[in-house]
Amino acid sequence: MITLLRVLKKTNISKTKSILIRFGAIFLALFTSTLFIHFLGHNPISVYISMLDGCFGSLYRFKETIIKTIPLVIASLGILVAFKMKFWNIGGEGQIYMGAFLSSLVALKLPQVPKPMLLMLMVVAGIIGGGIWALIPALFKAKYGTNETLFTLMMNYIAIKWITYLQFGPWKDPNALGFPKIPNFSDNAILPRLFGVHIGWIFAIILVILTYVFIHHTKKGYEISVIGESENTGRYAGMNVKKIIITAMLISGGLCGLTGMIQASAVNNTLSVELSGGIGYTAIIVTWLSNLSAPLILLVSFLFAILIQGGAYIQTAFQIPQSAAQILQGMILMFVLGSEFFVNYKLVLDREILTYGKDIRKGV
Repeated sequence: MITLLRVLKKTNISKTKSILIRFGAIFLALFTSTLFIHFLGHNPISVYISMLDGCFGSLYRFKETIIKTIPLVIASLGILVAFKMKFWNIGGEGQIYMGAFLSSLVALKLPQVPKPMLLMLMVVAGIIGGGIWALIPALFKAKYGTNETLFTLMMNYIAIKWITYLQFGPWKDPNALGFPKIPNFSDNAILPRLFGVHIGWIFAIILVILTYVFIHHTKKGYEISVIGESENTGRYAGMNVKKIIITAMLISGGLCGLTGMIQASAVNNTLSVELSGGIGYTAIIVTWLSNLSAPLILLVSFLFAILIQGGAYIQTAFQIPQSAAQILQGMILMFVLGSEFFVNYKLVLDREILTYGKDIRKGV
C-alpha cells in the first residue's frame, strides 16, 4: 500500500515544544556547519570564535555590526506592513534602489543646499521613490487582482537595471578611473554620525516604535490586519479594501525607499548598483522569523548582522572563499527557517488520517 505524507497545520503547540524545536534546529545548523568547516580544512571552534570576534572583537567591528543592522531593521519594517495585510511584497530590493535613486538625484543636483535642508529633502525623496515603486503593483492588485508576488519581484530587476544604466551611462563620473561609478555626494548630503555610527540607528529605533503603535493602536493598522485575515470581512465591515491596499504599500515601499536613502548617504556616499547587496531579500526572511513583530525585528536583524559581519570576517581571517562563507550562512538559515515549518505544521501519513479521522487534525 502506497502511503503519502500530508502537511497539517498545528492548532496549538506548547511553548516548551516550540523552544525545543528551535534549539534543535540551531544544534543541527551548528553540527552541519561544523562538518562543512572541517571539510574546508579548518578548526570549527576557531572559525566560530572568529565569527564572534569579527562582530565584537573591537569597537570598530561592533560599529560595523550595528551599521549592517540598521538597513535590515528599516526594510523589514516595510515588509512587515505589507505582510500584515498578506500582500506578499517581494519587491523590497527594487524599492530600496528607487528610494536611493531619487534621494541621490536630490543630492547630486542640489549639493550646495544647507546640510539639514538637503538631508530632509533626501529623506522625503527616498520615501517617495520607494513608495511610488510599491504603488505600481498595489494599483494593479487593487484594480485587476494581479499576482503581487511576481509583479513586485519583476520590478526588482527593472530597478536594478535602471541603476546600472545610470552608473554606466549618463551619471558616470568622468573623473573616475577603472570601474565606472557615479560621483560621490557632497559633504552636505552625508548623514552625520553619533557615537561613531551614522544616525540611521536613531531612525531604526524610532520606526520600530512607530510601526508597533501603527499596527496595534491605530484604526488604519487595525484595518490592515483585518484585510490580512479576510478581505470579505473587511468589505462587510465597510472598509475600502482598495484604498487600504494602496495605503499599506505606500508605507511599505516608503520605508524600503528610506533604507535606500540611508545606504546611499551614510554607507556608500553615492548611488551604486551594489548599494543594497540583497537587503530587500534578507528583510523578507527577517520579517518572517520575527513573526511579523516590530520589536522582534530589531533583535532578529541584529542576529542577521552578526551572521553577515562574522561571515565577512572569517573570509579574511581564514582565507575562506566568499562563496564558502555564503554557503555556511545559508546552511544556518536553512535550518532556522526549517524549524519554523515544524513549529507550525506537521507531517502525517494518509493512512493515519484514515485511521484516526478528525482527531489527528487537532494538532499537537
